Amino acid sequence: MQYASKLGEILASRKKNHALPRDLYISREAYEFDLSEIFEKNWLMIGLDCELPKPGSYLAMTIGQTPVVVIRGRDNVIRGFFNSCRHRGAQICADGAGRSARLVCPYHQWTYELDGKLIHANSMPEDFDPSSHALQSFHVRVVAGAIYICLASQPPEFDAFAGCLEPMLAPMGLESAKLAHTEIYVEKANWKLVMENGRECYHCAACHPELGISFPIAITPDFSAEDAARSNAYREKMARLGLSVGPADGSWWQIARFPLNDGVCSMSLDGKIVVSKPLCNLDPDMGSLRIATEPHNFIHVLGDYAFVFSCYPTGPEETVVIAKWYVHKDAVEGVDYDPKRLIETWDATNRQDRDLAENNHRGVRGIGYQPGPYSQEAEALVIRFVDWYCDRASAALGLPALQIADVA
Repeated sequence: MQYASKLGEILASRKKNHALPRDLYISREAYEFDLSEIFEKNWLMIGLDCELPKPGSYLAMTIGQTPVVVIRGRDNVIRGFFNSCRHRGAQICADGAGRSARLVCPYHQWTYELDGKLIHANSMPEDFDPSSHALQSFHVRVVAGAIYICLASQPPEFDAFAGCLEPMLAPMGLESAKLAHTEIYVEKANWKLVMENGRECYHCAACHPELGISFPIAITPDFSAEDAARSNAYREKMARLGLSVGPADGSWWQIARFPLNDGVCSMSLDGKIVVSKPLCNLDPDMGSLRIATEPHNFIHVLGDYAFVFSCYPTGPEETVVIAKWYVHKDAVEGVDYDPKRLIETWDATNRQDRDLAENNHRGVRGIGYQPGPYSQEAEALVIRFVDWYCDRASAALGLPALQIADVA
């Protein structure tokens, strides 16, 4: 890798608790490195298993330059395959959601069972062995309704995360949810700037009036309320409901339950419940369960709906953000919820964040950019994200972890 030596020097030059050097945000080489060493080798959250309700239901998407498909088999097991025919490599399923009895390549009609086995390949020689040409699989883990995938042959450790996530997420009823709305935002900004923005609320008071109605913008990095009495009261209420508050975290993940603002029951413009059919049979006023995983995702699960944010780099200076809203499977649109009310808080926030990330990127790409210091209080989770990125990048290059220069 010709870029490796230069990248190592760039990583080593980063000052502690400072933003990344310019090249890591804008260069084609850094983008390609991020695809191969970050997005193709770490766990990615791609949706909920309720999006695959029946055998043959699938989600297809492209991660970087790699088409993938996740599908429910006839045995109800969810599997992941590289979405590339074993004949001449054509993409089998178009990106999006669908359902099919078999996976059929549109080019030459090679046909695969839902478990990836090749079952039809016309006009091949007698010694052709179909069993040697099954679809290539990748790792899939489903935890309390949430689907995580890893494209690497040897994925990072997952069990500790799953062990903490399952008891905190399972009571929230996501396995009985349905996808109510999807919004896709194309952002002219590097994916790391998009995620840095999503990992802090330093900007929220000035930039997110809609979110500030419900979200406690001054909350601590471990998502506990600053008011000790209020925090204790919330913990006691959650204990009565049999819910763990946390926080629980690892090197690449964080899980915490926290209260919303006083008098607020949901993330909405009036603070009131937006879906009358709750996700679970507990008290609908339960605050939010926040799940954040590196490199690309955060989730808020409320009493009435769940919101999932994921970002995917599509170029050095472009990122696609996929936002999804989930409600109880029996909630009826127009009766139990108004789609406009359901999405308005997070849709407004995402559009504001898009503008902020794009503005940030425009400044970073200029020759006058110099990495500035993060607020160790207000941007603690940004520091956590950037340090994680530098650790993973250093490991991929065979360098010691966190080669960060001290501030002069």
